[in-house]
Amino acid sequence: MTEQHMPRVSIGLPVYNGEQYLAEEIDSLLAQTFSDFELIISDNASTDRTEEICRRYAEKDSRITYFRSTVNRGAAINFNRVFELAHGEYFKWAAHDDRCKPEFLEKCVAVLDRDPSVVLCFTGIEFIDGNGLKLKEDRYPVDLSTVTRRDLFRFYATGGHIPNEFFGLIRTKILRESPLVGGYVGSDFVMLGLLALNGRFHQVPEVLFQHREHPQRSTLVSSDSEAFTQWYDSSKSGRFAMPFWRRIFENTKSVIVAPLQPREKLVCLWDICRSAYWNRAGLWENIVQIIRRNSRHH
Repeated sequence: MTEQHMPRVSIGLPVYNGEQYLAEEIDSLLAQTFSDFELIISDNASTDRTEEICRRYAEKDSRITYFRSTVNRGAAINFNRVFELAHGEYFKWAAHDDRCKPEFLEKCVAVLDRDPSVVLCFTGIEFIDGNGLKLKEDRYPVDLSTVTRRDLFRFYATGGHIPNEFFGLIRTKILRESPLVGGYVGSDFVMLGLLALNGRFHQVPEVLFQHREHPQRSTLVSSDSEAFTQWYDSSKSGRFAMPFWRRIFENTKSVIVAPLQPREKLVCLWDICRSAYWNRAGLWENIVQIIRRNSRHH
C-alpha cells in the first residue's frame, strides 16, 4: 500500500497464541482473487510462535502490517484495534483459525458495489475440524429475501446461533457508527443487530468461508460467563459483567440511534422487552451470580 493508493478492502486479523492455524488463514487471505486489500494483524502479546509467523509474512507481502501489544488486554480491544487502523471502503474481520476460499472477497465486493442498500455481505459457510476436513455446512436460519429490518434485529436481539456472518464484508462507514465489539459476552450479536437496523444483509450462496471447530476455540476454553468476560476484556478479571442485562441495555441504545421512524422504534423496543421475558432465566441468573459474588467477598 502506498500513500497514493488506499485499498478498497481492509482485513483485520486479531490474534493471540494462534501459531497452530495462523499460517493457513493468512495463506487463504493472500490467495484471494480480489487483491486490492490490506491485511492488518494485531497480536495480543502472544507467547507462542505467532510473532515469528506474522513478521515472516509481513516481510514477504507489503499489504500486511503487523502490530504487537506488550500486554494482553482482551479480545474486544484487539478486534476493535484492527478496525480503527483500517483504511478501506469495506472491512472484514478474520479469525486466525478460520479459512476463506479464493473467491470470498471478489464475490462479496461485487454485491456491495452493486447494491448500496446492503451493509453486510457474507457467503455460504461450512464447518471444518482441526485438520481442515469438512464436518458440515451451516445453514443461515433467516430468509434474507423476505426478512424486514425489524425481523433481523429481533433475530440478533435474541441470539441463538454461531454468528459467522460477523466475519463477512461490511461497509466501513456504517461500522464506524456502531459500538464495535464490547467487553462482554454477546457483543457480536449487539453489533450485528445495529447493522441490521441500518441496512440489508446479503448471503452469497457459494460456500466460501470455513469455520474451524477445535478444542482450543475461545468458546470452549472459556468455560463459564466470568471466564468468557475476561477473554473479551482482561481488565474485568475478578468481575462479572452481567452479560444478559448488558445486551438489553446496548440493544435499546441501538434502537434509539437507528435511522427508524418513531413507530418502528417502538416496535423494536417491544421486541427487546419480549426478548427479556424469554431470557428471564438468564437475567435472573446474572442477579444471583452478583449476589453470590458479593456474599463471598464480605
